[in-house]
Amino acid sequence: MSIFARQPLAGRLLAPAPGWTTSADVVIVGSGIAGLSLALQARRSDLKVLVVTKTVLDAGATRWAQGGIAAAVGPGDTPEQHEADTLIAGVDLCDVQAVHALVTEGPTALENLIALGADFDRDASGDIALTREGGHHRDRIAHAGGDATGAEVSRALISAVQADDGIEVIEHALALDLLFDDRRAVAGLTLHVIGEGTRDGVGAVHARAVVLATGGLGQTFAQTTNPEVSTGDGVAIALRGGATVADMEFVQFHPTVLWLGPGSRGQQPLVSEAVRGEGAFLVDDAGRRFMHGIHEMADLAPRDVVAKAIMQQMIETGAPHVWLDGRELGQEVWENRFPTILESCRLHGVDPVTELIPVAPAAHYASGGILTDLSGRTNVEGLYACGECACTGVHGANRLASNSLLEGLVFASRIAQHLATDLARPGEP
Repeated sequence: MSIFARQPLAGRLLAPAPGWTTSADVVIVGSGIAGLSLALQARRSDLKVLVVTKTVLDAGATRWAQGGIAAAVGPGDTPEQHEADTLIAGVDLCDVQAVHALVTEGPTALENLIALGADFDRDASGDIALTREGGHHRDRIAHAGGDATGAEVSRALISAVQADDGIEVIEHALALDLLFDDRRAVAGLTLHVIGEGTRDGVGAVHARAVVLATGGLGQTFAQTTNPEVSTGDGVAIALRGGATVADMEFVQFHPTVLWLGPGSRGQQPLVSEAVRGEGAFLVDDAGRRFMHGIHEMADLAPRDVVAKAIMQQMIETGAPHVWLDGRELGQEVWENRFPTILESCRLHGVDPVTELIPVAPAAHYASGGILTDLSGRTNVEGLYACGECACTGVHGANRLASNSLLEGLVFASRIAQHLATDLARPGEP
């Protein structure tokens, strides 16, 4: 693990003095699966929770997740097998204890999400439908709405949060800097709310704990699958507050992102590797399946392997992209299993039912981030991190497909358990 630690940066962001204040036991920055799951679980301990989000509740990366949630719930599958696949994908740079926690607590986390109201796809016998993605040796990816898992998860979580009077939400709120008490423990943070009313402008939230769940940093790259809000805010806030970050060089590039042309910038449409899990495969301009002979799992090799192979093809041939052939899936599979991807492709002039899909790698996921222990604690007292902005060690150098939503669920639960028993009372900020 590569660790970057430093003293708090000199100064803070330039902003006016807070014009309003509020308080909570816990303030959570971010409204994806990590932040909202934690908010709901913290309420079970009767904690007052404030969720702040940069735009609106469903604007983060969770809503865009297509593939699903990996969990060892299928026939013959075990957490040990899931652990082995995760460690291999992470190139032996994972934290083994963190991975063990992820895979053993994953099935229960999935059950709890379903109990909350998330509607996952079912097979003919009524069991959770499972598919396979890159790096997995078993069908263990639970999905919803075919390829709209993130949208369904986001819907269920937002509905539950909005039904809980003990959770306050402030939207259009840019988190600025941490507040500290006289012991140098976190005592809240400052916000800049862009809106109208008493919560407009710069304000201060006093809290017993701050949890950063701000997602990724894909928008720092020219092409990414991440939404426009994914600009690494949480890592920046943590660094200014003196927190340690780790493995920031491990940014995963998803191998199959719809190629929109040489001048395309910003968020690009993802073509989930679940499409390859259902039988699609990669080819070069000549129609050759180039993944054979590169890895034993061929088109379903871990993402870093596939992305590198695609880039090598592009370098050797001068082609701007390769092709994904999903024509054998047929119209019914595309319409029922991958309706979101089908619509996206057709919107951009490609019909995957009858045509090859042009794809190329793009920035997708930050495996590193704010360094935490297994309870989500950073080296700064009172500061926690969860989800993509955190570095728990579960991903190593390369995240296994569909472990991201799972990490948000599992470690949100772990942080909630810690807050329930060990939440400190800060001094005066």
